[in-house]
Amino acid sequence: MTLRLTEEENLRLARLAQAEGRSKQEVVRLAIADRYQRMQQEEKLGEVLGRVLPKYRGLLDRLGSS
Repeated sequence: MTLRLTEEENLRLARLAQAEGRSKQEVVRLAIADRYQRMQQEEKLGEVLGRVLPKYRGLLDRLGSS
């Protein structure tokens, strides 16, 4: 796989790698893992809210108009 970065992006990546004592490849892999984990958490939150909000819609509406 080839990752095409602008000069600025490459500089930022190099600085991150140096600051963390990692290779640029490892920094990118960790960033992908972090982003994927956040996406999964957001999906789970959406599922929970989809179940909980309808149950408490009336209460939330009353609290919002108080």
